[in-house]
Amino acid sequence: MMNATAGYVGITTIHNDSYIPGNGSMGILIIPKPMNTAINFFIVTILFITMISLGCTMEVSKIRAHLLKPKGVAIALLAQFCIMPLTAFSLTKILQLDPIKAVTVLICGCSPGGSLSNILSFLLKGDMNLSIVMTTCSSITALVVMPLLLYILSQGFTGLKNAVPYVGIISALLFTLVPCAIGIFINHYKPNYSSTITKVGLGLLIISVITVSVLSGLAVKDVIWMILMPDVLAVAALMPLIGFMLGYVVSIICRLSPQCSRTISMETGCQNIQLLTAILKVAFSPQAIGPLFLFPLLYSTFQFAEALLLVLCFRCYHTVMAPHGDPSQ
Repeated sequence: MMNATAGYVGITTIHNDSYIPGNGSMGILIIPKPMNTAINFFIVTILFITMISLGCTMEVSKIRAHLLKPKGVAIALLAQFCIMPLTAFSLTKILQLDPIKAVTVLICGCSPGGSLSNILSFLLKGDMNLSIVMTTCSSITALVVMPLLLYILSQGFTGLKNAVPYVGIISALLFTLVPCAIGIFINHYKPNYSSTITKVGLGLLIISVITVSVLSGLAVKDVIWMILMPDVLAVAALMPLIGFMLGYVVSIICRLSPQCSRTISMETGCQNIQLLTAILKVAFSPQAIGPLFLFPLLYSTFQFAEALLLVLCFRCYHTVMAPHGDPSQ
């Protein structure tokens, strides 16, 4: 927790106070400073615990095996950082979102993959090694690719060139790599501690999530309706679904196995919600971002619901087809 606290102190000193035209439609969110500090702290704590737990599931030998045969990882990275950013950009343009909404959606689309994809890949009988390696590799790649994509895509919107908090985003990405590296180190040199750290982390994660939920609910109770507008709901519903579908299609076109294709599908549609929340809440001031720092919660709700629907469809198909041939195909 000392590492999380140290990271929190560093990362929360960065705020983007740039004027974002058109933000008036989102209203002004005023959060008392102690409450705002507490929310920021617990959000960063959630990110730290998630990434160190992810690191504890990684094995150096599996990372090496996939790097020696990088076809699956390369296609997954291509899908992650091409499909999702372009989907975010297209939806933003089609729905003509306000600038602050556009920034939020673009940051979401350019984010690396999240750890939820590992669970979903397991439920879909995917390649778990590829899933875990891909989540880690996308987090590392995002350090360079995410700011670059945001810079390129923001050129298509008036007034957004200077509104993206690049320093805050890079700091958050760096902060995710440190606990992930610690987790990998522990799992490699002290593997007996990995399960204990994961279990303790799960308990702390639950407490932190509940705390953030309660404090955020109190902070935005008067303006929560602003993130339930039809355009925001449409983006949150369509983005993960498009990611799942196109990720699978690209994998099939590249002639990957059905197992790998299902894995890349989940990796493409699932964004790192913890990182996204930390960026939106910490890198922006409350006055700039308003209640949109809760957009990741909305996105994750649709992301999880749609993924479970796909899992249900796959399981039903698997049950029907198993007696007639190889169920893995």
